[in-house]
Amino acid sequence: MQHALRYIGGYERNFPALTPASRTFEGTDGKVHDYPEWPASVNGLRISYMEKHGKKFVAVRVADGTDDVVLVNELALIPGEHFGFGTKLSGEPTPIDDDIAILKLLEDIIKKNHDHADKLLMIRTRFKAAAHQK
Repeated sequence: MQHALRYIGGYERNFPALTPASRTFEGTDGKVHDYPEWPASVNGLRISYMEKHGKKFVAVRVADGTDDVVLVNELALIPGEHFGFGTKLSGEPTPIDDDIAILKLLEDIIKKNHDHADKLLMIRTRFKAAAHQK
């Protein structure tokens, strides 16, 4: 499966207005920018992240083919642990082929977001079923 991480703006400026219907963010230039399109090859999890002050990147939204969940509690992304080693985040969506790292990221998100546990657990169930079909 291929997953992806996508940058959707600065946290302080954009998180308060984030919804599953959001498709744009306000940049540091004050202009509205469209989210970059997910790569066509992405058939797994789509995780959107924002940047907090101090170059800290946090997951704020998780989607699969069925659900799209805005997190109540963001989760700091840990390179290597959450999206594999040698992967660089950028303004374009970052493809991730490491199912184990993405599952770890999803499970850490679930632990921090009990308010959306039902939907997040369903995403995890679908992810595991798809991963076992490989």
